[in-house]
Amino acid sequence: MASVKTYSLKGKATKETVALPSQFETPYRPDVIKRAVLAVQSRRYQPHGVDELAGKRNTAQSWQTGHGKSRMPRIKGSGTGAANKAGFAPGTIGGRVAHPPESRKVIVERINTKENRLAIRSAIAASANPEFVKARGHKIDNVPQIPLVVSDKLESLSSTKDTFEALVFLGLGDDLDRARNGRSIRAGKGKMRGRKMKTPKSLLIVVGEDSGITKAARNLPGVDITEVHGLNAELLAPGTHPGRLVVWTKSAIDRLEKENLFV
Repeated sequence: MASVKTYSLKGKATKETVALPSQFETPYRPDVIKRAVLAVQSRRYQPHGVDELAGKRNTAQSWQTGHGKSRMPRIKGSGTGAANKAGFAPGTIGGRVAHPPESRKVIVERINTKENRLAIRSAIAASANPEFVKARGHKIDNVPQIPLVVSDKLESLSSTKDTFEALVFLGLGDDLDRARNGRSIRAGKGKMRGRKMKTPKSLLIVVGEDSGITKAARNLPGVDITEVHGLNAELLAPGTHPGRLVVWTKSAIDRLEKENLFV
């Protein structure tokens, strides 16, 4: 197993080293990672459908043959302009939709447990590859090492200011700036539906135990925080693209190995 240095909150390497567990040696499987991410995303979909009587609340009925007109349904009492008054015929002006969305449709994608665990392990290994991290667009020129393992003191930070300063000391300021400056107004009607802004994904903080870091870091644009047992494929590979910039605490690495997570 490869060993990496542990860094303090001041960005200085300590004398302590950590052996990376076997999860970091998993082969790269982008196909499995993509399936796992889509499975996570599908659980957030909102089922929706149309009214079963939409486009059918009328007296439309076909005249059948013998009138010199097409056999589309026509509103009773009117014979002209029938194309604008079609009732049950899909694909005509004023008609119903041919194949409308239905709320009964199965929209949750399933994935096998072993396959999901493989995806998480593979995404963990990809996050330790600097080439994959750069390919996602992260700024890591000033980051001392990938994967970055820091002191457990990070878990107990309680203010956003202290957290931001610690991340800057660790060389992550450029990536935080990239996420903050990349915030933009969403195109389309999503602006009216509670998701006006788009924010690029920045780093992911993985801790062994949350002692206040979640509240301290949640206001930093693009930053996600999770305990190590709560990792999933989407956190490690947002948008199905592996190689997220991850900050591990020493206790998170220890729990990953001792509890044999995702194996």
